[in-house]
Amino acid sequence: MLKISPIGESGLLKPLDPDLVEQFPVEMVRTLDSYQKVVAVRAMTFMGEQDCPYEEEYDGNDLCANHLLAYYKGQPIATLRMRWFAGFGKIERVSVLPAHRGSGVVKVMLGAAFEISARKGFRRMLAQIQTRLWPLWSKTLNCRMMDDHPNFYFSDYEYCEIEISIAAHPEAIRSNSDPLTIIRPEGDWDTPGILDQSASRGGDIKTVAA
Repeated sequence: MLKISPIGESGLLKPLDPDLVEQFPVEMVRTLDSYQKVVAVRAMTFMGEQDCPYEEEYDGNDLCANHLLAYYKGQPIATLRMRWFAGFGKIERVSVLPAHRGSGVVKVMLGAAFEISARKGFRRMLAQIQTRLWPLWSKTLNCRMMDDHPNFYFSDYEYCEIEISIAAHPEAIRSNSDPLTIIRPEGDWDTPGILDQSASRGGDIKTVAA
């Protein structure tokens, strides 16, 4: 499960309660089984509650993105999606099952998202939120409404854009970072992976095509 440092918390207005972090572990989705849990949570929230059409909810970006999944007592209860662009990341598809809204799980999940973002070298995150939810997000995130960007509509709701600021990570992954760190599983850059083990074999296998 993902760890959250003060760097990740910098995107939030207040530090996280350690008990909340322990109560709601967050994972980076890397398997089909975990992704199916993401689909289930989003189907129950966006499609079930907001009557969002299937083709609008699953919009062609899911397999191009990172997803986080939060758990409570072993059960998936919340998820979000992150995509990456030049100079900024984007938080999307934040969804929580009804029984866990107001529990603090969203803050934990966002803290994990900002930790990942900062480690990838991003200092700026963009989110498109339903305009009616601005009072909620403005009390949760270290953010500002992008007043120079006009509001817009999709899937029957009005949206506005907000910018979230994140502290610089002292160990942000750069082009000159350790090469084995760069090829480790996404979000688990500090743990030696399977390719670290293969590196111990050394040498070139001349008979294998490049």
